[in-house]
Amino acid sequence: MRRLTRVLGGYISGTDVRSSVAGHELGIGDLDAVPGIVEKHLAQFFDERGPAISAIGEPVAEAVAHLRAFVLGGGKRVRPRYGWAGFVGAGGLATSEDPDAVLRAMSSLELIQACALVHDDIIDASDTRRGNPTVHRSVEAQHRKQDMLGDATAYGINTAILLGDLALAWAEDMWRYSGVSLEALTRAAEPWVGMRTEVIGGQLLDISLEGRGSESVDLADRVNRFKTAAYTIERPLHLGAAVAGADDATISAFRGYGRDIGIAFQLRDDLLGVFGDPAITGKPAGDDLREGKRTVLFATALELLDRDAAAELRAGVGTATEPEEIARLAALIRGSGAEDAVEARISSLTASGLAHLDHAGISDEAKHALTVMARKATDRRM
Repeated sequence: MRRLTRVLGGYISGTDVRSSVAGHELGIGDLDAVPGIVEKHLAQFFDERGPAISAIGEPVAEAVAHLRAFVLGGGKRVRPRYGWAGFVGAGGLATSEDPDAVLRAMSSLELIQACALVHDDIIDASDTRRGNPTVHRSVEAQHRKQDMLGDATAYGINTAILLGDLALAWAEDMWRYSGVSLEALTRAAEPWVGMRTEVIGGQLLDISLEGRGSESVDLADRVNRFKTAAYTIERPLHLGAAVAGADDATISAFRGYGRDIGIAFQLRDDLLGVFGDPAITGKPAGDDLREGKRTVLFATALELLDRDAAAELRAGVGTATEPEEIARLAALIRGSGAEDAVEARISSLTASGLAHLDHAGISDEAKHALTVMARKATDRRM
């Protein structure tokens, strides 16, 4: 029997169901179209919230403009891509869920990311993000330009904290009122709740390790799992599959893939944080060393270095500020062999993550698309 699937008020038939959303024919192989649709949903969401924000007061609207510029000003939309891949890969286009509503729901993941990044930049005292001033620095600059009263730095930080809080609250609104069915929201409640706890818990663990001067590879791995991997790949896939009504075996396979590829993604980011080109990363060279990040790369280098070199690295991380000091620490890490060790781990995790797809019960097309996404996530340029 041929399937009939409701799509935006109409019906399409066939076994290879594709979705017509915002002028695009979207199937599992069309993930490159997702970011553009996500951008439109996010812009529409901010437009819809505009009158309520303006009614509170012009200063609030002025502050929220910084959040809007940040959310719409860049990013690869990795999380909505994976959410959509989970939905389509699990057969969601053969259900009665409105594909455009699903994409709107997955767009809310960008607001969770905005919360995480805005707050992370405050914690790390970062000046730039994606090649532009961070939100707290942008607000600080506006304070000075308008010759406002009080300390401009504190004003920027305080405003950005509240904007991050607002992004998290609005993520809930965008998700819950996306148009996805109540049944689907109920199925996806566990990963939605778990994801938000994990990303904040992972951030708390991260700053705790810095404060304690941790040198544990295991704890650094936990930061990677919960601060990044869970909400970047594992949970978005889980959310999409749950909305689609996937069985436990498919969800388990997706989560295994997401966990391994997500950790590999963060390990790649750790390498970029030390050796990356600022023109590509949008952040200063060696930023993780300057900020004192307790990464797997750092912990692995300490394990491999001799006592004197390890002591030099230990003393310099989080305290070095000059470019030549940062370059010296990076050279120590590279010379230790830690870079090669992390590269090998990325390769191993990528292989194990892709192996989970063999047990997902998904089409060859879906498997291919997720394989391509994994390669893009883990093979990013330096």
